[in-house]
Amino acid sequence: MPSLRLAVFAAPLALALASAASAQSPEQFFKGRSVDMIIGAAPGGGYDVYARVIARHIGNHIPGNPSVVSKNMPGAGSNKAAQFIYAVAPKDGTVIGAIFGGGITQPLLGDAKAIQHDPTKFIYLGSANREVSLCIARADAAKSFDAVMTKPITLGASAAGGTSRDFPAALSNVLGAKFNIVSGYPGTKEIGLAVERNEVQGFCGYFLSSLMTQNPSWLTDPNMTILVQEVSSGQGSPILNKRGVPIAADLAKTPEDRQVLELIFDQLVFGRPYVLPPGLPSDRVAALRKAFLDTLKDPALLEDAKKSRIDIDAVSGEEVQALVAKMFATPQAIVQRAREAQVPKK
Repeated sequence: MPSLRLAVFAAPLALALASAASAQSPEQFFKGRSVDMIIGAAPGGGYDVYARVIARHIGNHIPGNPSVVSKNMPGAGSNKAAQFIYAVAPKDGTVIGAIFGGGITQPLLGDAKAIQHDPTKFIYLGSANREVSLCIARADAAKSFDAVMTKPITLGASAAGGTSRDFPAALSNVLGAKFNIVSGYPGTKEIGLAVERNEVQGFCGYFLSSLMTQNPSWLTDPNMTILVQEVSSGQGSPILNKRGVPIAADLAKTPEDRQVLELIFDQLVFGRPYVLPPGLPSDRVAALRKAFLDTLKDPALLEDAKKSRIDIDAVSGEEVQALVAKMFATPQAIVQRAREAQVPKK
């Protein structure tokens, strides 16, 4: 009986506390609090570098100036972190997720049964940049994309849902590239080391911004070849376009093939997405979205980004939210082809 009386008392108390918190202004709520930046990648890679740079500055722009603590939660192509943000993290603005684009698109294009979060219900803060994804190889293995259409090479990759695994599978299945994909590497840093050791001959789904952070010399190294830009039409890097590096979607043989590739590569518009759990009060959402964009314009962050060799090209939360909704409204026949295209053939 005492425990029953306690439960009856505790329920309205919890409700009252929740109501009081939601009635606070964003500044009142965040003052004196700590916000966790959950990074869905291993330490040292491009996603980790971006998230930590943002975490160092965003607290200065959130009302109440909370401290921001970076915490890595790698696993399953960042779907582990996405699931945590969606179902476990408090829905009050004290947790921000830095996840792969694949953590958003895999429920649409991957094995939906293995995913337990709904990306259309995330609240998007925005993206730190628009990405260009590359397929890169040792020059002693391939000197052009045409070469891999006839001669197989071995690529390193992470897990299903990661671009290093899904993008080359799409190039194989849609365009006919001969890639042997070896999955299981923790992240781009480890795959890059494997390429240098000739353990694998290259890898795809490697963002240009990550390359500039981790292996900038590869852009001009005659021992390395950038085979193709894995992007939709018109979204290539101006530098690589001048060098004649082809764009994957432009190599499609049919209009449907182009649609499939563009659906897969559209996620690069939100190259570094930052998400909040569903259900946050609207005033906190507005405050955090504004803080995110203000952070990415902050001269102190831009200087930090320059030192860390990362590219900042902010995309608003509203734009990312609209694009995700559009992608999830794609005709099912195209979605099914794109889904199948990202599974490596055995």
